Amino acid sequence: MRATHDFLDEADIAFLRPKVLHEYLPAVTLRACEDESGTIRGFVGVIGHRIEMLFVEPECRGRGIGKALLTHAVDRLGATALDVNEQNPQAIRFYERMGFRAIGRSPLDGQGRPFPLIHMARDASPAAATLPDDRST
Repeated sequence: MRATHDFLDEADIAFLRPKVLHEYLPAVTLRACEDESGTIRGFVGVIGHRIEMLFVEPECRGRGIGKALLTHAVDRLGATALDVNEQNPQAIRFYERMGFRAIGRSPLDGQGRPFPLIHMARDASPAAATLPDDRST
């Protein structure tokens, strides 16, 4: 998270760590990418048709792991939408290259903190473009 979320300070990470471990990870369908030694190098988490998380080890970026995980989430898990932090332009460009487009923006993240989100969808179908009720466009 530190490699791609440089807008978060240590207090933010300390706040998120137990939430990720005890709330977010158990709530998603999780798929991981392992190297030849069995070490997890990246993972994607999906709920319904939404990608809720996608992370790749910093030293493994650029090797196709993120693309493989995202492709799996779309092709096998039916993911069509996601949110990405506005302060993470590298991730936004990645998702755009993978066929997602911005469909809206929220000024706050899912915890109500001032970290704006860009809402993205893979296609223009009504299901892909539907945002949860608590998010504005």
